[in-house]
Amino acid sequence: MAVPSAMRPSTSYKVFLLTLCLVFSGCVHRIHVTPLPPSVSSNTIPRSLQTVISPIVMEGPDHRPGITHLDWPHEDLTQGTINYLRHRGTFASISLESSDLVIHVATKLMLRSRRGLYHYRIILEAEMREASHPIKTYHVEQTAVGSAIRWVTVSDRRPIEIALQLALEDLLGKIEADRSLYLNHRM
Repeated sequence: MAVPSAMRPSTSYKVFLLTLCLVFSGCVHRIHVTPLPPSVSSNTIPRSLQTVISPIVMEGPDHRPGITHLDWPHEDLTQGTINYLRHRGTFASISLESSDLVIHVATKLMLRSRRGLYHYRIILEAEMREASHPIKTYHVEQTAVGSAIRWVTVSDRRPIEIALQLALEDLLGKIEADRSLYLNHRM
């Protein structure tokens, strides 16, 4: 028995349903990173540090055709950064509450495809403050090369984690090099 044409789903409706199935079946890579420092700091700053992490800005993964969407929650970036700072041991303590010093960190993730491989660039803009007085700003950029394809979440997670770890290592190295600046700015 033939189905009347009025009862057959239209082609655009089928495409819409197929698109929904693809979106909800794994086209979004949910990122969870746990960057750890390669070593504990030997150049510590005996002051407490409050961390303020701005929401992530992403360029590439959400806006370019053919690139799977990324979901990297702000909470994950914040927790990963705080854990990194605690494990590195540069400061006496790390918290989200008021402390001797405050670091404001803005993070940008740029995803590009070059020479057949995906490149994940993390840019950190950080400002160190004491109360309401700015002390110094820092800019670091680090890139990690990923795979040629992005079929599973781990193909994004690992290079993002590596790039973030390298960027945090670079940032903390610069802050530690300015150790005397943070010891001399006591109020």
